[in-house]
Amino acid sequence: MVKGEGAEQYTNSLLDQPGGAVGVKPVRKKNERVNQLSVCNKLCYAVGGAPYQITGCALGFFLQIYLLDVAQLDPFYASIILFVGRAWDAVTDPTVGFLVSRSPWTRFGRMLPWILLSTPLAVICYFLIWYVPPFEDGKVIWYLVFYCLFQSLQTCFHVPYSALTMFISTDQKERDSATAYRMTVEVLGTVIGTAIQGQIVGMANAPCIPVHNGVPAELGSNFTAFPTAESNSTERVISLDDTKAAYMIASGIICGIYVLCAIVLFFGVREKKESCRPRSEPMSFFQGMRLVMGYGPYAKLVMGFLFTSLAFMLLEGNFALFCSSTLGFRNDFQNILLVIMLSATLAIPFWQWFLTRFGKKTAVYFGTSSVVPFMILVVCLKSSLVVSYIVSFAAGVGVQNPDSVGHEAIFYSFYVFFTKFASGISLGISTLSLDFAGYITRGCSQPDSVHMTLKLLVSAAPIALILVGLLIFRSYPIDEQRRQGNRKLLQEQRDIEAESETELSNIT
Repeated sequence: MVKGEGAEQYTNSLLDQPGGAVGVKPVRKKNERVNQLSVCNKLCYAVGGAPYQITGCALGFFLQIYLLDVAQLDPFYASIILFVGRAWDAVTDPTVGFLVSRSPWTRFGRMLPWILLSTPLAVICYFLIWYVPPFEDGKVIWYLVFYCLFQSLQTCFHVPYSALTMFISTDQKERDSATAYRMTVEVLGTVIGTAIQGQIVGMANAPCIPVHNGVPAELGSNFTAFPTAESNSTERVISLDDTKAAYMIASGIICGIYVLCAIVLFFGVREKKESCRPRSEPMSFFQGMRLVMGYGPYAKLVMGFLFTSLAFMLLEGNFALFCSSTLGFRNDFQNILLVIMLSATLAIPFWQWFLTRFGKKTAVYFGTSSVVPFMILVVCLKSSLVVSYIVSFAAGVGVQNPDSVGHEAIFYSFYVFFTKFASGISLGISTLSLDFAGYITRGCSQPDSVHMTLKLLVSAAPIALILVGLLIFRSYPIDEQRRQGNRKLLQEQRDIEAESETELSNIT
């Protein structure tokens, strides 16, 4: 508050001077016109948020089942790939953030060159993740290398893009408006990613292998024999090669969207060098750790979101395999996933109303807990496609909660680091548990131990994590009334700083 008080005193002294107030107004109006963003600018900025969500949904829902049933990796090696990839992604976030903050200003800006240069390499690595190499010995290294490379390159896109908000305008209202556009496009991106990957792959599902007494039959990858009522001839079915081609087609389309979004962002947005505020002195990792974890309310908030985020990540990573293996919906699991994402999107207006009516803390608490009954129903009720669609739609309503915006970089980066690293551990352990349970690659049926493991991974474990997170949220000391008071004080300080900067520029 010292800076705010000093600015206020200096402002009053200027206003006391003859003609001081008269000289301020024209400059403020001029600055307002300069800082205004057109709808086209906001849309171009918002489009840049789609690649992260589209690729994230495709990888989150389908990578595990792809590695197990299409690439035909052992669950142990698949768990290593999932864990190392997520853990590496967690490490690259603060690293790239450090490099971006120290990158020089160019004629295109500071953030946009990172976005432009990382895009071509990122789409190549993403495409190669969904390509099955023609050799067996180096498959694990192949997927591990390209998965980690893609995570690094996507971080080089997303971290500068997230920071770009502060460089498109000096007007906080314009930045908030652009952020609202971005969040809308990001929500649509989750639906697009699930739809493209799911619907294309769903038309060419890998054929399952009959299992007798726990032993899979030895069948070729291109033809499977099915006796017909009329004759003993064999029928040509969708082959594993067809499934591999479907994954590559889906990844190619997503890569095209990725490149298109990057081009629209680069040519539709201009960074404003003067819009960045004076930066504080650089802070070391351990100094940041002490600052972050020394603030009690933030530590509780991070721990609460850590547990609830892990719950949904665990559900996301295993739900496709649960639908196809345990529920037996091998040809419909992609539609069930799409229903969840669509219902989550349609529920956003309701949760926005709920948030404004009852506050963020209550919205997060009730929105998260509303998913728990449907997690229980999906594993307890007898397998039924209609019931699964109904439960999935109802569960999706509780999944999409409004996100809070405006985190300070140091706090937000540590939250992302902890969440991604913990999610890597959870996904690695969950896939490794399938190996211990005796998962059969491409098996038409699985041992009872696998079914029980999948039920635990999509129901019991996420529910336990959600309950722990909700208990932590109950102890969070900042309620809606206190949050509104803090927001009002922060806005007053911003207004004082803006008026002070305007008057100083008018004097010079």
